[in-house]
Amino acid sequence: MVPRLLPAWVMDRMVIPGFVDRLLKNIPYAALGALIFPGVLLIDKNPVIGLIGGGVAVVLAYFRMHTMLVIIGAIAAVIVAKMVV
Repeated sequence: MVPRLLPAWVMDRMVIPGFVDRLLKNIPYAALGALIFPGVLLIDKNPVIGLIGGGVAVVLAYFRMHTMLVIIGAIAAVIVAKMVV
């Protein structure tokens, strides 16, 4: 338990400069994008299908839809795109 609590305890007491704090807050988004984007392009033999699903997800997320609705919408778009293409 000490290896998990000690870093949290130390970081809680450190003063982090503003630019470092902003950088650290953006890392999860960059890592998420790096994990998701290759999967979007490799979802099928035709990368257009993945881009359609990703585009639908971006549009739904832009309108601040619930996460489950974004996921379901992207999956539905991929299914429809596979039937059409």
